[in-house]
Amino acid sequence: QLQLVESGGGLVQPGGSLRLSCAASGFIADVYAIAWFRQAPGKEREGVSCISSSGGSTHYADSVKGRFTISRDNAKNTVYLQMNSLKLEDTAVYYCAADPVCSWYGRYFRSWGQGTQVTVSS
Repeated sequence: QLQLVESGGGLVQPGGSLRLSCAASGFIADVYAIAWFRQAPGKEREGVSCISSSGGSTHYADSVKGRFTISRDNAKNTVYLQMNSLKLEDTAVYYCAADPVCSWYGRYFRSWGQGTQVTVSS
């Protein structure tokens, strides 16, 4: 019964910024870690970032470290992914997923959003 909805995707030029949101409902948000995954056409799903249930620890893929920032506002049941200095390689559908603990493997996450498209193009 966990439900996640992503928003904030769109078209942006290289070097630009976007902020994605993941709104959670149907469960107590502050007991779940939230991860962001992405998938580009013809490529495997890739873990991007994860934040613990309390927000006390965060994790980033090497490809986005220093450019992306994950945060959460448990009062709003929302997790954010701030994406700066965007590159062409960041183009993908971005998904958020919930599980009690962070993992780099999507198979551990039982609740997923529908995805939001991010396109980086000049």
